[in-house]
Amino acid sequence: MEAVAKLRNCPMSPRKMRLVVDLIRGKDVTKALHILKFTKKEASVWLEKLLLSAINNWEQKHGEGQADKQQLVVKTAFVDGGTVIKRFQPAPHGRAHRIRKRRNHVTLVVSATNQN
Repeated sequence: MEAVAKLRNCPMSPRKMRLVVDLIRGKDVTKALHILKFTKKEASVWLEKLLLSAINNWEQKHGEGQADKQQLVVKTAFVDGGTVIKRFQPAPHGRAHRIRKRRNHVTLVVSATNQN
């Protein structure tokens, strides 16, 4: 009983995204949404949309309105490196410095735990 949401080629370095993903891994969905809402990093905006998408995917899979009855948890959340766009910037004495514009892929898995 789990649902997956993926974000591909997000224009941010994986290292910056992992800082925020580590905050919500293993947390309750409502608590994770509150954490993302009040985090002042750009990654939190991307992850909030992704988490809402994962919740919606779970509801589509198991029926509308079922997310309120079940306690959803962020079961798995990880960030992988994506494509790297390479550019060159002029440097002093006729040299060039390489600029790497990194991207990442984020995967969120939302799972239900039964309340007894």
